[in-house]
Amino acid sequence: MPRRARSLVSVLPVVVVVVLLGLPVVPDSGITPADAASGLVVVWAVVDTVRRARRPLTRTAALVLGLPVVGVAVAAAGAASAGDAVTGLARYLQVFVLVPVAVLLLVRDRRGARLVLWSLVGLAVWQGAVGVHQYLTGTGALYQGAGIRAVGTFGPSDVMGMANVVSYGVVAATGLALGAAARRQLVVAAGCALALLVPLALSFSRGAWIATVVACGAQLLLAGVRRAAKVFAAAVAVCVVLVGGLGVGAAVLQERLTSITEVADAPDQSVVDRYALWAAAAGMWRDHPVTGVGLKAFPAHRDGHASLALSSGSDTEGAGQAFRRQPLLSPHNMYLLLLSEQGLLGVLAVAGSWLALLVCAVRRLWRPGRGNGARDCALPVCGLLLWQLVNFLYADIGGPSTVLTAVCFGLAAWWALARDETTAPATESGRR
Repeated sequence: MPRRARSLVSVLPVVVVVVLLGLPVVPDSGITPADAASGLVVVWAVVDTVRRARRPLTRTAALVLGLPVVGVAVAAAGAASAGDAVTGLARYLQVFVLVPVAVLLLVRDRRGARLVLWSLVGLAVWQGAVGVHQYLTGTGALYQGAGIRAVGTFGPSDVMGMANVVSYGVVAATGLALGAAARRQLVVAAGCALALLVPLALSFSRGAWIATVVACGAQLLLAGVRRAAKVFAAAVAVCVVLVGGLGVGAAVLQERLTSITEVADAPDQSVVDRYALWAAAAGMWRDHPVTGVGLKAFPAHRDGHASLALSSGSDTEGAGQAFRRQPLLSPHNMYLLLLSEQGLLGVLAVAGSWLALLVCAVRRLWRPGRGNGARDCALPVCGLLLWQLVNFLYADIGGPSTVLTAVCFGLAAWWALARDETTAPATESGRR
């Protein structure tokens, strides 16, 4: 088999995981098809590594990706029950260790990385199309009494699912466009990025909006100030036409945008709940500063640390699901979740691994002769990692779309930590 074909076949299991997230989500389902497929990806990576008889990871990669194991293992030992310890440990290892390592091993070159990136864009286009249809037909999740919130196939029980997927698509497409050497890729990727702004807006997800603006802004600045100004002007023009000129959800979007700054004067209940949960997480950390309260123990300690302003849960309805009260089981901030359940040890180990990954990725992008030739992969991968780290200020792991977090960390690990030959610029491995 030609080397080019082998590099694409190697990443097909990763692409399958992404594709499976386009299926409708069954409410209250435990392990989704994408989660099951991610386990097969890990097995595939082990078999492929053994078959190729290569040293799988560099020392730096083993250290950076293995660091979260320390904090998670200690927190698992302090879990309230063996069941919580096992399920919590499995989830953290899946998202932050096993799947990222598998993606790092299976992505052999830039062709494979581009295939995964384009699969993320394709999934975003599909979920975004479903979300726009939900908004236009009033069949989405309930928002202010109307079924207009775009949630894609994830349903109202995971209102952040479509927002996350579409954000990944916007960031990946923006990076692919900015780093494109061919005009065709530039046009297609830029068109996808601009089109995906519509379902992203209709998701009404403030955290996803903020993270997307930061990630895309960083990509634009890395690509050059002049190009950044042109793209920013085009994006503003599209938003003005769609929201202002055509009146696509203008009133609702304006209210949602305004609410971002109304955290002190007149916050809505979701903001009140968010701050109450953050305060509860901080209280847990103050009581258990080193190792936290244990994995999956936040719900058990929440009421003992939360203020009376915290509601009993959030109401979800629409998109084919009946009304239900969704309990608030996490602080909706990944860093505070780590701090409350794993303490300073967990934050230093897990978040320290993410910071090291970001530093290594940006340093490789800026390395003379490296970032310029591989910019079409480097920009979207670094953008996805930055998006995730910013979004963690407003969200944490949980829900079917979480497996995409693992894929994005894996792509970042490939760019930041893989051996130089796998990230070589386009004189590339197959043409040497």
